Amino acid sequence: MARLQLNKSSLANEVKSLGTYKRFLPSLDLKRQQLMAERNKAKVIVSETVTRIGELELRVGDQLPMLANQNIDLKGLVQLTHANLGTENIVGTHLPTLSGIEVKVKPFSVMATPHWVDNVVETLKEMLELKILVKVNERRLQLLDKAVRTITQRVNLFEKVLIPQTESNIKRIKVYLSDEQMAAVVRSKIAKRKRQSMVSE
Repeated sequence: MARLQLNKSSLANEVKSLGTYKRFLPSLDLKRQQLMAERNKAKVIVSETVTRIGELELRVGDQLPMLANQNIDLKGLVQLTHANLGTENIVGTHLPTLSGIEVKVKPFSVMATPHWVDNVVETLKEMLELKILVKVNERRLQLLDKAVRTITQRVNLFEKVLIPQTESNIKRIKVYLSDEQMAAVVRSKIAKRKRQSMVSE
């Protein structure tokens, strides 16, 4: 780090820097609060979606016990063909979004297949969408955690390092310049007395 120059020019630079830091700090802190709020929202969505998956699994066990029947082949009945993913910009952080999924249902004979298979198809579609929704929101959570960590480091840099250091530099320069000014006044008075004493001799 460059040695602090104890002069008026350096003082002006330090005062300007302090003004800049204090102007940027509130917007950084606001950005951090927005990211933290979004992160909390993503946590809630992940938690609620995991709960919904658990409830759906219980519902399947209760309402479709016939799935245990090994004679009916349901393998590959529903396959994911496309997840409609997008991105959302939250205060400079690009986050994935899910607007829906597209699935392919393996053709089956309505006459040769039990009526409850239609229910299974809908349940499998719902389960696929919930599982992808969890993955998307877990990814959002990872990105938001990283963004919050980065912005918190910046806020801390401003609050705990740059602003206190700059304030300390300003104080040091002012004390030095004040001491210099006082010393100059004392030197001036001494020189004046010397001149007066030389004149009076």
